[in-house]
Order: sequence, then structure tokens, then C-alpha cells
Amino acid sequence: MTVFGNLKPAGLAAFAAGAALALAACSPTPSEAPGSTSATSAPAATQSTLTASPSPSASPNTSATVGAVVEGFPQQLLPLMPGATVVSSSFDKASTPATAALVATVGAPPAAVLDFYTKTLEGQGFKAVPGDAVGAVASKDFVRGDNETVNVAVVEAAGVSTFTIGANVAAESAK
Repeated sequence: MTVFGNLKPAGLAAFAAGAALALAACSPTPSEAPGSTSATSAPAATQSTLTASPSPSASPNTSATVGAVVEGFPQQLLPLMPGATVVSSSFDKASTPATAALVATVGAPPAAVLDFYTKTLEGQGFKAVPGDAVGAVASKDFVRGDNETVNVAVVEAAGVSTFTIGANVAAESAK
């Protein structure tokens, strides 16, 4: 495994891929589609307006939300892919490096998601690390300088790609 600064991009990729797979496993099945009578599914409007409570291990400076881009999220650095819908996002600008995460869905293949973020991040000085997958999951790591990393991982099910972006960047980059 290649080490860049204190971060291990391959480990970050595996973590992001696991998060994306876990999210995909939680996605409603066709029998649980909005409007179904399943007792376990919550109304879609309720899901998109929830705000996550901090976990005991979360930094008190971390903001997170479901169904929207959290306030302060570095959208210039990590823009939402056109046509994508936000599932959840979080941001902690007080940590060093600052951390940002985004989970979204889009009706585009995983290769198109990786292509969009590769162009976006390389345009901001990030360098792509060799490799485009972790196992069967499309995943790409990027580095800039000694301690800035971004991982994009994508899984596809039923023609919908769910992607996770995890970033550790200098606080001044996250504005």
C-alpha cells in the first residue's frame, strides 16, 4: 500500500467503498418504493429533511445532514455532479486536515462519475493515483501536496450509481 503523508489512499478507498456498499444495501428494494405500504419505510419527505445527531466519536465541529449539502461544505472544491441527488453530506473544517464527505446518486454509469470527478479534481491540482477499482467497486484516489487526499467510490444498481466522496484537505482549500 502506498503511503502519502500520514494518509493511506488505498485504505481510504476501501473505507469509502464499504460506505457506498452499505448505503446501497440500505436503499429501498422495489417492494419498498415510495408509496408502498411497507411498515418499515419512512415517507420520502421525512428522510430528506433529517439532520444527523453527532455520534459519541464525532468531532463537535462536524456538521452533517441528510438530503442536502451541509452548510459550509466546500462546493467549489467538491462540486455536485450535474444531475446528481444528495443523499447525505458532512463537513468538519476545524479538523486538520479539514474533512468532507458526500454521498449522492445519479443516473449515469460509474465510469462517467469517475470521469467527472477526475477532470474536476485534476483541474484543481490533484493528481490521480494509479488504479480505478477496489475489488469490484469503481474507486479513484487523488492527492495534492503532502496531506490532501480525495477518494471517489461508485457502486451501481438498477441503472443508478451511488457515489461517495471522502476528502481530507487543508483548511484553506475547503473554503
